[in-house]
Amino acid sequence: MRHDIQPNERAYTTKEVAEELGIATPTVRKYGQILERKGYEFFKDRNRRIFVRSDIESLIAIRDTDKPLDDIAQDMVDMQQDRLESKETNVAVPDTYGETPQDPGQLREFLMFISNELAASREMNVQLTNDMSELKTTVSRLQQDHHVISAGVGNSAQKTQAKLEKMTKQQEAHYEELLEQEKQKTELLQREIQEMREEQKKEWRAQNDFNQRLEDAAANKPKGNLEKILSIFRK
Repeated sequence: MRHDIQPNERAYTTKEVAEELGIATPTVRKYGQILERKGYEFFKDRNRRIFVRSDIESLIAIRDTDKPLDDIAQDMVDMQQDRLESKETNVAVPDTYGETPQDPGQLREFLMFISNELAASREMNVQLTNDMSELKTTVSRLQQDHHVISAGVGNSAQKTQAKLEKMTKQQEAHYEELLEQEKQKTELLQREIQEMREEQKKEWRAQNDFNQRLEDAAANKPKGNLEKILSIFRK
C-alpha cells in the first residue's frame, strides 16, 4: 500500500489534473490505465483515482515523452517502487484501539500518515461537494429547459387548436352560405315551374273554349262556310 503522501499534500481529481496538464479527462484516465497495467499504485476512493503531486509528475513524463508509452510507464513504476522502498517504515497498525506504537518515531510516522489520509479525505469531500453543487445546477437548468419546452409545446398546441376551430367555423359558414344559395335557386325554380304551369293552364282553357265554340257553331243551323267561320271569331 502506498504511504508516500507528504504532510498537508493536496489531492487532485481527474478533472483537476486534466486542467493542470492541459489534456482531456479521458487522456488522464488512459495514462492512469497504462501505469496501472505496469504495476503503478494510485490512491483511490472506491474506483476513483486520487492524484498527488508525484502522480502528476508521472503523467507529465508520459505526456512529454518521445519513448513508447509502455516503456516510460515502466520507468515511472520503477521510480515509484524505489521511492516507496526508501520510505518503508516499520509502523504497525494495532489490531485493537487500546494499543498504540510505543516508539516515538513510529507514533509520529503513524500520526502523520493518518493526518495525510484525513487531508486527502477532506479534499475529496470538497470536490464531491463541488461536483454535487454542479450537478444540482445542471438538474435545475434541465428542469427550467423542460418547463420552457413544455410551455412552448402547450402554446403551439393551443394555437393549432385555435386555427382548427377557426377553419371549422369558416367551413361551416361557407357550407351554410352554399345551402342558402341552393335554397334560393330551388325556390326560384319552383316559382318558374309554377308560372309555367299557370301559363299552360291558361292555354288549355283557351283551347277548350275555342273547341267549345267550334262545337257550338257546328250544332247550329247550316250556314255558309265563310259565315260559319266568321261567326266563330265574332264571339
